[in-house]
Amino acid sequence: MEIVTLTGLLKKAGTEFPSRRALSVSGKFDLTHAQLQQLIDHAASLLIASGIKPGDVVALSFPNTVEFVIMFLAVIRCRATAAPLNSAYTAEEFEFYLSDSESKLLLVPAEGIKSAQAAASKLNIPHVSATLKDENSKVTLSSDPDSHLDSVHQLVNDPADVSLFLHTSGTTSRPKGVPLTQLNLATSVLNIKTVYKLTESDSTVIVLPLFHVHGLLAGLLSSLVSGAAVALPAAGRFSASTFWTDMIKYNATWYTAVPTIHQIILDRHESKPEPAYPKLRFIRSCSASLAPSVLARLEAAFDAPVLEAYAMTEASHLMASNPLPECGPHKAGSVGKPVGQEMAILNEQGEIQPRNANGEVCIRGLNVTKGYKNNPEANKSAFLFGWFHTGDIGFFDSDGYLHLVGRIKELINRGGEKISPIEVDAVLLSHPNVAQAVAFGVPDEKYGEEINCAVIPREGVSLEEAEISQYCKKNLASFKVPKKVFITDSLPKTATGKIQRRIVAEHFLSQMSAAKVPKFGA
Repeated sequence: MEIVTLTGLLKKAGTEFPSRRALSVSGKFDLTHAQLQQLIDHAASLLIASGIKPGDVVALSFPNTVEFVIMFLAVIRCRATAAPLNSAYTAEEFEFYLSDSESKLLLVPAEGIKSAQAAASKLNIPHVSATLKDENSKVTLSSDPDSHLDSVHQLVNDPADVSLFLHTSGTTSRPKGVPLTQLNLATSVLNIKTVYKLTESDSTVIVLPLFHVHGLLAGLLSSLVSGAAVALPAAGRFSASTFWTDMIKYNATWYTAVPTIHQIILDRHESKPEPAYPKLRFIRSCSASLAPSVLARLEAAFDAPVLEAYAMTEASHLMASNPLPECGPHKAGSVGKPVGQEMAILNEQGEIQPRNANGEVCIRGLNVTKGYKNNPEANKSAFLFGWFHTGDIGFFDSDGYLHLVGRIKELINRGGEKISPIEVDAVLLSHPNVAQAVAFGVPDEKYGEEINCAVIPREGVSLEEAEISQYCKKNLASFKVPKKVFITDSLPKTATGKIQRRIVAEHFLSQMSAAKVPKFGA
């Protein structure tokens, strides 16, 4: 079997498509695949000259910039481990992530990230800034080490090298550290490339932060190994006002995003439509459940198939996806079929369940992490019966498509009736005047748990709690109808735009009288 590494796949793309566009910074400059590889090797030599050795962890905190892409891949090239961190973290959060990852160096942009640098200084971790002036320059580090390219050319990347260290988003507990190897990453990007038939003719605009697997693996790395092109927004993050301008300018053929961003793009289309939209091969949605009503609106607005997928950090992102139209139907409300790995629905005894029967979604494959860092207890429960347990409840339909019911810990147990919050979300989002919605469980003296929801109305529309309740009564069994509806103008979200039910529940419960409501989780 061919030895597969992410670094090897990127080098191969650089050799096969040297003069094709690889990476653009909107309105600034373009880099070819060959240029990108040269910049990565040079930056890797700077890191080696800075004392970085194989196995060392290097933290990076940047917006979505060319410096991040080059330095991230340079860290991996010198057989070290990249630990990308959200630049919006507080100093305390940086302190936790820097110490938990055992980082040896922190890389930041030229303008710096104050909270990250303060945490690094406190932990005696050196911090260095990286800058690329233009496409004809090389990356410079503020520490200005004396480097030699020979030091990089002598290094051979190994499939077992731990290349990426991320933390799970921690929906139910403290974030867990997830090490991913060159082989994990290479397997995943090839799975993504295969299922979406990515080639050197493809082009995308990155809308998601690159410190998470969705933007990093599905958007950036799968494109680069395919010889395809990626554009980074000028602002270093998603902007609804420049999104279609960039998509048209760079001849984009697809994009991937979370449902929250799809809804922002849809809302803008409805209030300020573009004169014309590019012809897209497909639109991809992942990282949270996409309501069938939103999928239908996206397809109608942009005349492209919307393919919902299923992924998690521990699987180096992709686990299942709806296929391209030429490969089979795509189903609203389903996350499609397994891609490049084994997947089974298991009961609590570890027995494989038949079609249409609920159980825990479990996977195994070369894309799956070997285990959480320094967490034997979590590993014991996550790797039972020879499978990795996702913590999601779902079932395969008669066509072998996976349908998710919800996170095991997020199912609402109302007097013994298990309610899927995803099902309630889908009904709420099908209301014509609802822009965003989330259902969640709250403690209840009579039933143990009761269902509540929070709803953001469409722009310029006023909604009443009674209207939403009536709509739910028409479209849901009585025990699934939310007892309380919060009408709001914002929902607490994670950095990737995910809505975490536990946090939403705590947020709205804290607004209600402490006398009336027991503390959530009590």
